[in-house]
Amino acid sequence: MKESKNVANSHSHNGLRVSLAMILFLGLAMPGQAPVAQEITITPNYKDADIRQIIEAVGEVTGRNFIIDPRVSGNVTMLSSTPMSPDAFYEAFLSILEVYGYVAINTGDITKILPNASARQYPGILGTDGALADDIVTQIIKVQNVGAAQLVPILRPLIPQYGHLAAHPGSNMLIISDRAMNVKRLINIIRRIDQSNDEDIEIVPLSNASATEIVRVLTALTQAPRADGMPVTTSLVADSRTNSVLIGGDKSERLRLRVLIAHLDTPLEDGGDTQVRYLRYADAEELSTKLQQHFAQQATAEGAVPSATSGAQVSVWADSQTNAIVVNAPPKMMRSLMGIVDKLDIRRAQVLVEAIIVEVIADKTSELGVTWAVDGTGSNSPLGVTNFPSFGPGVAQLAGVIGGDTGAVDPGSLIGSGLTLGIGRISDTGTSFAAILHALQADANTNIISTPSIVTTDNEEASLNVGQEVPFVTGSFSNTGSVGGAVNPFQTIQRQQIGVKLVITPQINEGDSLLLKISQEISSIASSSAGAVDLITNQRIIETTVIVDDGEILVLGGLLEDTLRESNQRVPILGSIPILGALFRSQKTDSVKTNLMIFLRAKILRNSMQTAFETNAKYTAIRKVQRQNATYGFLRPTARPMLPPIETYNTPSSENSTPQPESDE
Repeated sequence: MKESKNVANSHSHNGLRVSLAMILFLGLAMPGQAPVAQEITITPNYKDADIRQIIEAVGEVTGRNFIIDPRVSGNVTMLSSTPMSPDAFYEAFLSILEVYGYVAINTGDITKILPNASARQYPGILGTDGALADDIVTQIIKVQNVGAAQLVPILRPLIPQYGHLAAHPGSNMLIISDRAMNVKRLINIIRRIDQSNDEDIEIVPLSNASATEIVRVLTALTQAPRADGMPVTTSLVADSRTNSVLIGGDKSERLRLRVLIAHLDTPLEDGGDTQVRYLRYADAEELSTKLQQHFAQQATAEGAVPSATSGAQVSVWADSQTNAIVVNAPPKMMRSLMGIVDKLDIRRAQVLVEAIIVEVIADKTSELGVTWAVDGTGSNSPLGVTNFPSFGPGVAQLAGVIGGDTGAVDPGSLIGSGLTLGIGRISDTGTSFAAILHALQADANTNIISTPSIVTTDNEEASLNVGQEVPFVTGSFSNTGSVGGAVNPFQTIQRQQIGVKLVITPQINEGDSLLLKISQEISSIASSSAGAVDLITNQRIIETTVIVDDGEILVLGGLLEDTLRESNQRVPILGSIPILGALFRSQKTDSVKTNLMIFLRAKILRNSMQTAFETNAKYTAIRKVQRQNATYGFLRPTARPMLPPIETYNTPSSENSTPQPESDE
């Protein structure tokens, strides 16, 4: 079993010393038990601490012995948020010494802390094998093809002042004394330069850079006039097939160019001139077209003429099967293009729109009227008759049917809606009379609440159409056939869509507000209180643009209508007589009240969690309705089909989260 101790240092290392003492005390306090291995971790936090106190703390943690030069002084700041092992703490200590201009020299069991200027006067580690990154090492490099003395002025700018670089012409060797990390970098550069140059033309293969681009840069550099007035004798040619640079000219110039090529031929983080970018949310074909147009317009504006060797050429094409774009461009253009793709290839928010349509219509009708006729004795002419056309079939129409004029009115229509009461006497002698009383009171109420909802992506139009196609009779015809006088009736029918239609285009603005372009249409068949058999359709259309906050309810519009229609037909003078005047008049009253309101609620769904929450709510509501109607059949106990339970999951923070079925409670 291992225990971990954290040691934090502030302005001094007293906390470190106390922690080490506690560990030693606990080890001595249990003599009857086996010793427990202690793994110490250090979390150093120094702020303007004396560097000598840090050296003392490092000695206590690592067990090293230090000799400090009198010139070593100063205040040091070192902050760490994670624990580190003693070895890592010592490497961090060496980095601190480098930052503040000091170096640690190991001599046997003693480590000397000296200024950088005195480092090369003391023996260090020979070679970089096993050395830490900030250790002072001395490396001897054998140069095979280039004179070691020629490399000294080239490599001297890469050596710090406290380092040492010298050439031994006899053995053609380089002696380098510096920190191990920098020595490794110099060895890599020397190996790239140290190539055979027996021929006048050298071939330098490239690993990362483009040969055409390298030649373009170096040509601009070498063609500049020289300070000594000597003519330029160096030539550069790019071989695109092998991605190599051919160098011709003086030996020293070729060596200088190889050094520059070695520095320029470095890998780039963006992957070179050609990249394949797999898109997550954007459409590859649409995005590639826009990017190609953008950079073509940019090149035209800058006056660049794309060609096979021009750096201004950008090629973007799409692979629809993998939804990826393939880009070929120079490194600068590549970085700009990938930055644009990073901004565009993002998850777009979705919008849930719910429309609440409330329509309440109350239609009331009242009708009351009397028609009568009196016929004289023996004469076939009436003494008096009343007829009100808007009242419907009365005594006059009844007399036409009795007289044999069946075309005047359909006998079945004499019995209207409501109460029809007739009284009279028809005789060949004496006075004949007839009266019909018609009374009707009807109420029709329409109460409609519908909540169509639709989900769409930001700035994408979506439409929802829920309804039926209702047939309307537009005409009827009948003709008599030539055989047997058969009648062939037929009707013309036009179908019209009745229901709810919602078309919406949302735009999410800053501050969780939405700009909505809405087209809302509601059509329905009215339930009329009148006795007419024709269909009456109600149609409500709203087209508007509104701004609504996330999750808020907004009223789009509505209609409040109260209509009263009164019709009173009477015989002059006689119809105004109290009580008896009811025999000489007909009354009809229609009252229609319409209350229509349309509300809207829009909610932004920015991530999958919000989308799943809204989906689960709707899914659960449907299952609840199904459970309420889950009765058995009349003939046999067969359960009705139901949606399966939707699975819900625990929070992501739970390590052992397992799917759990939705409760039916």
